[in-house]
Amino acid sequence: MRVFLGNAPWAKPGFYGVRAGSRWPHYEEEQLEYMPFPFFLAYATAVLERAGHDALLIDGCAEKTSRESFVARAVDFRPDIVVLEASTISIDTDLAVARELRQRLPRATVAFAGLHAFMYEPAWLAEHDDLDVVLVGEYELTLLELTQRLAAGASFKGCAGLLWRDGDTIIDEGRRPLEENLDRFPWPARHFLPMTEYHDEPGSIPRPSVQMWASRGCPFGCVFCAWPQIMYDSRKYRMRAVVDTVDEMEWLVRRGGFKSVYFDDDTFNVHKQRTIEFAHEIKRRNLNVPWAIMARIDRMDREVLEALKDAGLYSLKYGIETANPELIAQADKSLDLDKAREIIELTHELDIKMHLTFMFGLPGETRETAKRTVDLALWADPESLQFTIATPFPGSKYHRLLKEQGRLLSDDFDKYDGFRSAVIRTDHLSPQDLEEIVGDANRKWREHRWLRENPDHRTNVQKAIDLARQPRRIPDSIKRALGK
Repeated sequence: MRVFLGNAPWAKPGFYGVRAGSRWPHYEEEQLEYMPFPFFLAYATAVLERAGHDALLIDGCAEKTSRESFVARAVDFRPDIVVLEASTISIDTDLAVARELRQRLPRATVAFAGLHAFMYEPAWLAEHDDLDVVLVGEYELTLLELTQRLAAGASFKGCAGLLWRDGDTIIDEGRRPLEENLDRFPWPARHFLPMTEYHDEPGSIPRPSVQMWASRGCPFGCVFCAWPQIMYDSRKYRMRAVVDTVDEMEWLVRRGGFKSVYFDDDTFNVHKQRTIEFAHEIKRRNLNVPWAIMARIDRMDREVLEALKDAGLYSLKYGIETANPELIAQADKSLDLDKAREIIELTHELDIKMHLTFMFGLPGETRETAKRTVDLALWADPESLQFTIATPFPGSKYHRLLKEQGRLLSDDFDKYDGFRSAVIRTDHLSPQDLEEIVGDANRKWREHRWLRENPDHRTNVQKAIDLARQPRRIPDSIKRALGK
């Protein structure tokens, strides 16, 4: 079977879209370079190729190609199956591309996959007759079985993880159980992709950099986090074998020519001993390459950080989100803020760079709680950070809570970007308040960063402040003239 897999181009004036590979699809400004690797698409392609199917993967977002070119290449491939990753914020574009492919490939089976929970409902598929099937959640093995059934001319009935059209009836086969053994998957198919166009380099790790997964899932229950709730529908944490993961890392560095590696796991450091074992395996091979991870900050300690640093860890991402324990509790994040501050200091002490994430608009947010979050961020003084507005992805607990409470104010998915637009309110803050808060926070961060990078200016500013605070002194000549 011939299978086309695609991340369709998606943009608007001044911005380009980030979709496949992102836990938070959104628009980026044109002058920026962030682009995540499309893991699910790349793994699915590798699974198909290993099974003997002819696959083509095109990432139109990373290539920044036109829709016309993307569609033409798909049509020229003459696929039996078309699979497009979709997302909530890009769904209008996704449907438009599917409609065009349906018209030009009338005999192909057209499928959607990805981060749009509404499409997992039979009623949604019933309304969109340009699509034949939806692959629900983690979809590599579902797509493989679908392809095999089509090749054999068999019915889709009983294919777990599939929502499919049988005449005028929509059949929901339920979710496919998550694959427990991640080592069943081959390494992702990178050979189709513009590998130098993927950029996620915490701490400015050297380019060209490559993104990897060492695990999937997260045992924590943050109400806003999309992948565990929508793609996995589970808090299950699954790990690849350490040796096979470092095999892939070594191949990418020694044969692929990459100068650094970023592990974009949902949470890299869930199990302490495995994390240390991972570091020891990297050091044993003398890879001598800087690498970075996405980590849970209060799962770190000195032993782990020192082992990681000794193995070449250059930087990491920590998700803090808020400086307020009451907001953390309401978001089900279960983060120990005192431990977080301790680990921030320890990370600085070990000279490991940090990227920190913060958001505004969690349940209970006020201007005072937002100020405390900004104060914490500036105190932490990371290499980089991001301030965002909490975005309630459909299918998440956060979305359900806001809807029940009447605090979800828009169904215009184009506004669900989390950077510039707020679609929620809290008891104390309007959407306009939240947009103002995130704008002010970003301005304060830019000022802080500029002063950090220009220490002489900081010194001169402080001298001017100190001088201004001194009591005014009248010169002796003026005193004499006044007879004082």
